[in-house]
Amino acid sequence: MSDSVPYSVPREPGRRRAIVLAAVVHAALFAFLWFGVRWQNDTPVAVEAEVWSPSAREAAPRAVTPPPAPAPEPEPPAPQPKPQPVREAPPQKVETPQEKAPDIALEREKNRLALLREKEAAFQAKKQAEKQAERRAEQEAERKEALAKLKTDEQRKQKLQQQQAEQTAAQKRLAQQQEADQKRIAQAADAASKKKADAEKKALLDKQRQQEALAERKLQAQHDEQVRRLTDSASASSMNNSSSVGSGGNGEAAKSQGARADASYTQKVGAKIKSNTIFNGADELSSNPSVEYAVELLPDGSIRRLRKTKSSGVPGFDEAVSRAIEKSQPFPPDKSGSVPSGFTVAHKPKDQ
Repeated sequence: MSDSVPYSVPREPGRRRAIVLAAVVHAALFAFLWFGVRWQNDTPVAVEAEVWSPSAREAAPRAVTPPPAPAPEPEPPAPQPKPQPVREAPPQKVETPQEKAPDIALEREKNRLALLREKEAAFQAKKQAEKQAERRAEQEAERKEALAKLKTDEQRKQKLQQQQAEQTAAQKRLAQQQEADQKRIAQAADAASKKKADAEKKALLDKQRQQEALAERKLQAQHDEQVRRLTDSASASSMNNSSSVGSGGNGEAAKSQGARADASYTQKVGAKIKSNTIFNGADELSSNPSVEYAVELLPDGSIRRLRKTKSSGVPGFDEAVSRAIEKSQPFPPDKSGSVPSGFTVAHKPKDQ
C-alpha cells in the first residue's frame, strides 16, 4: 500500500457476469421489440436502445411513442394511384425495463462505495487525529524542553551568581587580611623604629651624662685647684698683712670680699646662667621641675664652691645648669663695686 491510498477497493466477485447478463437481456429485449413491430408493419422501425453499466446511475424513463396505424387498402375498381412514399416514422426510444438484478448490484456498489468512503473518512480522521496528537506531543515535548532549559539556565545563573558572591567575599577577606598584615607590619616597624630611636636617644643621653659628669669632675678638680691656690695666696697675704702696723690692713682685707648677693644681683647673674644653659629635652618633660645651686665666690669673681641644694629630678638638666654656672664665671661685682661672697640660683628647664 502507498501512503496516499491506504487500501485498494477489491473487485466484487461476479461483476463481469452481471454485465454480460445485462447485455444479453438488453439484446433479447431489443430483438423482441424488433420482431414484434415487424410482423405488424413492414415499414422498418428503428429502435434505439441504451445499454447502461451497472455502476451508472439509473436514467429517467422516456416516453414511448406507439407505432403508426397501417395504411388503408385501395378500392379495387378505382385505378390505383401512384403510391405515395410512406414517411418513415422517427425511431422511437424504447424504455428499458428496470431489472431487479442490476438494481441490486448497483445498490450493493453504492453501499460498498459509501462504506469505503466512510472507511476512508474514518481513516483520514484517524490519521488527522494522530497527526494532531503527534503535533500536540511534539509541542508538549518542546514546551517541557524549553522549561527544562529555562530551569537549567536559571540554576546555572544562580550558581554563577553564588560563585561570584563567594569569590567577591573571598577577595574582600583576602584584602582585609592583607591590610591587617600590612598594618601589623607597619606597627611593628614603627615600634621597632621607635624602640631603636629610644635606645639611640638613651645611649646618647647616657653618653652626654657621662661626658657631662667627666667634665663636671674636671671642672670641680680645676675649681678645687683654683680655690686651693687662692686660699694659699690669701693665707700668704693675710700673713703679710698681719705684720703691718695699725688697723689699716684689716680694713683693706675686709673690703676684698663683699656680703651675700642681693636679689637684683642674683637675677642678673641668673639671666646669664640661663643663656649659657644648653638642654634639648625640655619638650619631653611633662612638668617643669626646678634645680637650685649655692654658689660661693672668690674676690676675683671666680667660683670658690658650687653646691647643688635641690635637684630637678632630671640629671641631664642639673648637669647642664652646673656647666652653665661654670661657663658664666668670673661673675661681676655688685653695686658696691665688690664681688659678693656668694648667691643662690634656681633654674627650670622650660624657662630657658
